[in-house]
Amino acid sequence: MSESTQTYSMHELVSLCKRRGFIYPASEIYGGINGFWDYGPLGTALKNNLRDLWWRDMVQRPPLGPDGNEVSIVGLDSAIIQNAKVWEASGHVGGFNDPMVDCRETKARYRADHLMCLGLKGDRSGQIYAYVDGDEDSLAAAQKKLEKYVKKALSPDDVDTCQLTALSAEELAVTVGPDTKNAGTLTEPRQFNLMFDTTTGAIRNEDSKVYLRPETAQGIFLNFNNVVDTMRVKVPFGIAQIGKAFRNEVTPRNFIFRSREFEQMEIEWFCHEDDAEKWFEFWCDVRSSWWQSIGLTGANIMMRKHDDDELAHYAKEGCGTFDIEYRFPFTHPGFGELEGVAHRGNYDLSRHQEFSKKKLAYFDQAKNERYLPHVIEPSAGLSRGTLALLCEAYTPDPDRASKVYMAFHPKIAPIQAAVFPLVGKDGMPEIAHQLWSELRERWDVVTDVKQSIGKRYARMDEAGCPFCFTIDGDTASDQAVTVRHRDTQAQERIALDQVATFMSEKVG
Repeated sequence: MSESTQTYSMHELVSLCKRRGFIYPASEIYGGINGFWDYGPLGTALKNNLRDLWWRDMVQRPPLGPDGNEVSIVGLDSAIIQNAKVWEASGHVGGFNDPMVDCRETKARYRADHLMCLGLKGDRSGQIYAYVDGDEDSLAAAQKKLEKYVKKALSPDDVDTCQLTALSAEELAVTVGPDTKNAGTLTEPRQFNLMFDTTTGAIRNEDSKVYLRPETAQGIFLNFNNVVDTMRVKVPFGIAQIGKAFRNEVTPRNFIFRSREFEQMEIEWFCHEDDAEKWFEFWCDVRSSWWQSIGLTGANIMMRKHDDDELAHYAKEGCGTFDIEYRFPFTHPGFGELEGVAHRGNYDLSRHQEFSKKKLAYFDQAKNERYLPHVIEPSAGLSRGTLALLCEAYTPDPDRASKVYMAFHPKIAPIQAAVFPLVGKDGMPEIAHQLWSELRERWDVVTDVKQSIGKRYARMDEAGCPFCFTIDGDTASDQAVTVRHRDTQAQERIALDQVATFMSEKVG
């Protein structure tokens, strides 16, 4: 997807994901459930490859720090359900809310801060038309309704726009919702807590109430002392975690971009307050470069500083958060959040120290200093990262049999190589099976003998397989195979005993 041209629609990508086994609607045979998705065989492999590469590059072989020395990061896997007091201390119980409005007529539910309103300039007493921010079809429908109401075509200079949350009760009474023709059907905005709650134990009451975690970070803060005591780490150091989180989104949308169950890849980097700015800049650079190293092009990646009204309750004043954003098809030509790098200050450790009555300060023996470390948090969406890779890879090509191919970076491709006997006889399947057996020890490799070689190539194009090795009638005598390159469809002959070396050079 180029910087200025969107060459396909999300509908096309979603269709391919279903057809080729990347992502399915959850509970589909029962009509589905909004905001939840199942990853098919190829989607699972793609997501796992992304996850494993992040873990390898951030934890097992972390980057070099500003001083040229390798940084120290250890791993953690904390429970999804924690003591309910955790979320009181973190601020989620009291502050993890979105403004919500319902339409009494259509029963649709909207994020109030995602609804914009269109009205005739200078006349806020007439009808006002709401539309979903960023949705061109919704805006066009609101414009059409307003023009029908005033019985004339309107230019941008003729209209006023504002956020729904800025309307008074009187103005809300004359507002027409996005999916209805009648005014006054939208409720007043009210806060909606995003956490899923459940109960533990045999008795269901307020005392047994717990929550599914809305973020993975708190499990790291709860274990700060445990890690310091057991792993001989010294500040500055990081704790990394990959895991599922759950948010009861008012309006899940845009495929897996905003869903109610998702996965995060997070690092909490603990450092002295005096060094926080240096580490903040370091992690912004490292994480942006990392996404580009696995195939997201620079033209589709940008860094954006959060505005003051966007800051989370934990964000450090004066430093805040930078988002690494990606140009998704549904945000084009704009961008959507892929990862946030936040300076959380010492908010979380201080809150948990206050609520738990346990000392969480770090003691620096070298400096004879005790303090609560500040935290820099690179928090990436594994689900959103998978979506970005799918969007980046989707490449229409009307000249090839599949009409499209998925140009995944070889390191994260769900199928990294395919081994095909040209036909199912003359010893070709046996040679193919032997080569497949050798390659699958290190890479994600498939083999297939059914259908014509052209149709097999087409399936691999849609799956995003970068290399196909074909055993033909000459292989037994010349000990060579033909390798087909996915992106160019070019073919070359290489020695059979050099295939593993070829894969090592191309994939790693």
